[in-house]
Amino acid sequence: MPLTEAEMRRAVLGGAFSLAGIALFVGFAVFVLLLSSDVSSILTAVLEPYILQVLRFTLLQALLSTLLSIACAIPVAQALARQQHFPGRIWIIRLMAVPMGLPVLIGALGLIGIWGRQGLTNALLLKLGMAEPISIYGLSGILLAHVFFNMPLACRLMLAALERVPAEYWLMASGLGMRPGSIFRFIEWPVLRSVIPGIAGLIFMLCATSFTLVLTLGGGPAATTVEVAIYQSLRFDFDPGRAVTLSLLQIALTSVVLGALSCLPAYGDEGMTVGKAIRRPDGRLLGARLVDGSILLFAALFLGLPLMSVLLAGLRSNLMRLLGEPIFWQSAATSLAISISAATIALLVSMMLVGARRAALLRRSGISGAGAFFAAMGGASSLVLLVPPIVLATGWFLALRSFGDASAVAPLLIVAINALMSLPFVMRVLEPAFIVHKRRTQKLAASLGVSGWMRLRLIDMPALIKPVLTAFSFAMALSLGDLGAVALFGSDSFVTLPWLVYSRMGSYRTNDADGLALILGILCLLLTIAGTMGPARREVAFHG
Repeated sequence: MPLTEAEMRRAVLGGAFSLAGIALFVGFAVFVLLLSSDVSSILTAVLEPYILQVLRFTLLQALLSTLLSIACAIPVAQALARQQHFPGRIWIIRLMAVPMGLPVLIGALGLIGIWGRQGLTNALLLKLGMAEPISIYGLSGILLAHVFFNMPLACRLMLAALERVPAEYWLMASGLGMRPGSIFRFIEWPVLRSVIPGIAGLIFMLCATSFTLVLTLGGGPAATTVEVAIYQSLRFDFDPGRAVTLSLLQIALTSVVLGALSCLPAYGDEGMTVGKAIRRPDGRLLGARLVDGSILLFAALFLGLPLMSVLLAGLRSNLMRLLGEPIFWQSAATSLAISISAATIALLVSMMLVGARRAALLRRSGISGAGAFFAAMGGASSLVLLVPPIVLATGWFLALRSFGDASAVAPLLIVAINALMSLPFVMRVLEPAFIVHKRRTQKLAASLGVSGWMRLRLIDMPALIKPVLTAFSFAMALSLGDLGAVALFGSDSFVTLPWLVYSRMGSYRTNDADGLALILGILCLLLTIAGTMGPARREVAFHG
């Protein structure tokens, strides 16, 4: 049932207001960057050997990280898909969700604990007579860390695609006596081939805009990405000209990547099914079970050991002393205030954008320009992908430094940047639930004359509370663990928990950093878990 004119007007105005706010915030930062630049000097600076080296390393590490993440994810996804009754399978799948909800800085500390100079791996290899064979810093460490964070994401997406294969395919494969090689060639690979380009593009984008991992594990000028070089240009060298050049270069890079992603084909449909239970013939043989079990065990160790390292190192630190320090409570209060504010803004803006997109979708066929408005509402949430947080922070930093100390408004800027950073994820959680719920309940609610606060309390809140809590908690966790936006504005008077962890690492107070990392990691994981909990949905009674 179409919206009333009043509902349509409120939805369009809310979406337009949100779109204007996002465009002004992002556009002003880009405008300042362009205003602070000179075309001829930019062209000259881009050809500098240092900037060319930074660009080359950014692309190289992103490409290698993507290839390694995809190559490692394929056998793990296959093993999970084949072994439906593997002991602990559900816990391995859950374990793969942990790196996605864990602050990047905490994951880096865990990897250092396993692969670092004093880590478990080097300790074992030293006993075998090898002198410090593995270095966590530089390109090898960055690749290792990117695989740790991105392989689980790729694996879960591939597993979802493989589990959509109709059971009739496996029945036919069993009847034909197909061997594992043929099953991969004719059934699995066509499915994986349809999703790998999109997954690879997403991982490449995440690695090309990686900041915290490279800042922590980069290991010097030879292993620096564009975003880290921007930070170094302002924080250490105070060379605004170079920072502007690098920021515009980063925008150009993300534009090209996003443009390439938009050209990728949509996922294919694996076919119709009557919903029979899946019984794969290729996972029953003893050899296949041993190989798959070994792969899953290795994946569990690769992901679980760094997390265990963070836990054990944190417990070995003096947690009571850390909890008694005023700086801890100051940074915790700052982080919580920023994360709650950013999550609230992201949630409100997302709801307005989703409402406007639904209004445009309902009027798409009758009003010219409704399609463009629909696309603009969706594109607004992705502007932060085009202009990454460190670039936004650079533009606003350059704008505010002419007015004096930028730290006075730093909390407000970081809240806005973190809200924008969370927006794409919040939209992807809210929009499907919101659209489906409205489609199911609109006619019945209108026929009963239920509207306004009564509809919100009786119909909308019971059905949408779980996706709203999921989006809010995920946005809070993302903001709570963020270091990128704080990196330019962090100081002795403005400290967040991630900045406190990083500063303790920089001053070689590793025990303190381990304890603080454990506390921060637990907070973020509790938020992630809380987002998956909530009351059962009660929308069945309102289906129309």
